[in-house]
Amino acid sequence: MSQPQPLPPFSCTFSPTAPEILHGLNATIAISTYQAGKVIFISAKDKDHLIQLPRNFEKPMGIAVHEDKLAIATSNSVMVMRNASRMAPNYPRFPNTYDSLYLPRVQYFTGDNDIHDLHYAGDELWAVNTRFSCLATIDDQHSFTPRWQPHFITKSEPTDQCHLNGVAFVNNKPKYVTALGVSSEAGGWRANKANGGVLMDVDSNTILAKDLQMPHSPRIIDGQLYWLHSATGDLVRQADGGKYEVIKSLDGFVRGMDRIGDYLFIGLSKLRETSQAFQNLPISKKSIYAGVVILYIPKMSMAGYIKYENNVDEIYDVRILPDMNRPGLLSAERTSKVMAITTPAADYWGVAEKEK
Repeated sequence: MSQPQPLPPFSCTFSPTAPEILHGLNATIAISTYQAGKVIFISAKDKDHLIQLPRNFEKPMGIAVHEDKLAIATSNSVMVMRNASRMAPNYPRFPNTYDSLYLPRVQYFTGDNDIHDLHYAGDELWAVNTRFSCLATIDDQHSFTPRWQPHFITKSEPTDQCHLNGVAFVNNKPKYVTALGVSSEAGGWRANKANGGVLMDVDSNTILAKDLQMPHSPRIIDGQLYWLHSATGDLVRQADGGKYEVIKSLDGFVRGMDRIGDYLFIGLSKLRETSQAFQNLPISKKSIYAGVVILYIPKMSMAGYIKYENNVDEIYDVRILPDMNRPGLLSAERTSKVMAITTPAADYWGVAEKEK
């Protein structure tokens, strides 16, 4: 009897509705998986099929999207890509394939700060600097510029005191943050990681809700604040008096969330049994696969899913690229990048050295 053939890398199954939804939205999903060292674009090939584009990045985490920019936090830097849409149809390796093409433009060398969420406020790039327990901006002057820290952080040091991880912006200003604990000691959040999380207001630097189950990915949706409880698999919404209401319970470790139109896209991770950070969580036994679930916002009902069969176990961020049916992405390590030359007036594809 012949042995079954191994699955191709990054094999996934999906609901029939997933490509239909993406095709109708004319949008692409971008996910980061630090475990696999990839940023993956998931697009609709047509109404019935999905197609993926995985690219290598060293420990990618937060992703920020703003106009034609795409920023990616990696192990010790932040990469900024820009869409060179005029070059997309003429990409030498795959002509007439992509409708947009992200090229590497800037790399900020931040050092190992364990940057989690990224966000553009206009042209200003903000980062959740988890190792230094602060919100920071990223530019070419310093590794980072601290802009805000929780009131209980008594000194700035690279010891991940509270595991600050998420930020939500209102009117281009940071408004809400999530952290996994209230501590001013090195790694102090770990003592009560499953139930010690907090939601904070940036303006007043006060705690709005506490005893949360590993909060991540705060987002403003239709004027209301939502976030994820990773330890229980819950999508929750802010209520009055420091309370929250569970909107949807999912079978997985939820982290990474973005919205387009009437749809909400949420990342699910498969928890490793050997992981010290994720052991003994309420959701552990249910977190058996990694992928993306799609919710229909008006009813908060399940609209579709994408499930990875191999290679991808942990997802950090999920972002939607609007008005991009099939974007391309060249990571900095690809030799193709040296062939791409852009100017304000015209763009050029050069000839690779080995082809001359």
